Amino acid sequence: MSFSMDFISMNLVTMMYLIASVCFIQALKGLSSPANARKGNAFGMSGMAIAAVTTLALILKLKSQATGGSIGYLLVIGGVVVGGGIGALLAKKVEMTKMPELVAAMHSLIGLAAVCIAVAAVSEPHAFNIAALGEALPLGNRIELFIGTFVGAITFSGSVIAFGKLSGKYKFRLFQGAPVSFPGQHMLNLVLALVMVGLGLVFCLAGGSEPAWIPFIVMTAIAFALGVLIIIPIGGADMPVVVSMLNSYSGWAAAGIGFSLNNAMLIIAGSLVGSSGAILSYIMCKAMNRSFFNVILGGFGGDPAAAGPAGAQEARPVKAGSADDAAFIMANAESVIIVPGYGLAVARAQHSLKELVEKLTHKGVSVKYAIHPVAGRMPGHMNVLLAEAEVPYDQVFEMEDINGEFGQTDVVLVLGANDVVNPAAKDPKSPIAGMPILEAYKAKSIIVNKRSMASGYAGLDNDLFYQANTMMVFGDAKKVIEDMVKAVE
Repeated sequence: MSFSMDFISMNLVTMMYLIASVCFIQALKGLSSPANARKGNAFGMSGMAIAAVTTLALILKLKSQATGGSIGYLLVIGGVVVGGGIGALLAKKVEMTKMPELVAAMHSLIGLAAVCIAVAAVSEPHAFNIAALGEALPLGNRIELFIGTFVGAITFSGSVIAFGKLSGKYKFRLFQGAPVSFPGQHMLNLVLALVMVGLGLVFCLAGGSEPAWIPFIVMTAIAFALGVLIIIPIGGADMPVVVSMLNSYSGWAAAGIGFSLNNAMLIIAGSLVGSSGAILSYIMCKAMNRSFFNVILGGFGGDPAAAGPAGAQEARPVKAGSADDAAFIMANAESVIIVPGYGLAVARAQHSLKELVEKLTHKGVSVKYAIHPVAGRMPGHMNVLLAEAEVPYDQVFEMEDINGEFGQTDVVLVLGANDVVNPAAKDPKSPIAGMPILEAYKAKSIIVNKRSMASGYAGLDNDLFYQANTMMVFGDAKKVIEDMVKAVE
């Protein structure tokens, strides 16, 4: 009877994991479009809830059988309550501009969790039903733990550096947005990677019931160092790709540990995250006309001479105007395209912008939004920003769908964007040569709102700001847009 009940229980666990997996697949499908993003999030949350409850019930059952007491229940439930509480608090308090940092922080925790689980599995394999008490880890499990450990370690330390670069408020040089490079950097990375793999093989091939701790520990330490070294030479302009890439790493780390623990849910969820993150990284690199490997080996600004610091450019005359001037131009136009950027997110001006668009539309002006794939600090940042203000999805267009319309547009309003509209990308000698941009420079009139003439993440001056048909409106985006709304009325 006991065997029968255990068999039924395991079948139930498998079925619940299958349902959770279907929810995850539907979540990815929904998140592929802003119009279905809410539904995708609902599927994702439902799938994670099913997986978490099922895994929790399974762990508590195994723990109770092993200890015969309630200590297992208390430890697991306590961890869930504390971790869930911290996560809920952070998610509730985080600002839209800080969302990329939160994502990077979550990636780091996933990587660290993979390392911790791997260390526990190597130390006490019998507790995870990997091997009997006193027996050596099977070769297959050692290989899986080796891969999960070094990928998790790289994910953790790399995500910590990405968090610091995205935050921009730490003075430590490694956390600065500018690339950090030194002679022989790539060679050092290669040597460390080879040593790490070599030590991993020693760990995997070592016999005996006791694990080869020294190779394992040194290999893990090198992986932590590699995570730092492969992210510090990447400049701020490439941060969207880094966030996506680390997302992929965290998935593969979870999948690797899932194989060791024989947990189908970890394998499926990790594989989905890893593969979708890799695909998104490829899309981001394509949008920037960058090779994925070039981004990893240096990113934008890899040549220190290529891009100087903000404000180092030669002084050039610009035409400046007021919010009233900009409102008058847009109100008398037939068509307007709005290009949102990170400055709009910083000012939290998305709701005011929607009000402005409603006023212009009421006057008969055709208004559209143009989104660059790498605008902001993470993939989809601007889409989420506009969705928060409940901007209709049929007004929002991706770069490839709207670029052909700029030449026939009366006015383009650029709000806090910089590199994604920089015509320097058309210059073969520019550090961002070949990067696909929103071709705002082709419009009849261009209005650019920025706090100052400071350069973007790429550290380059923007020729768009100096065009004869461009008017700069300096100031906080929210204040400027609110003034525009009053002027339109």
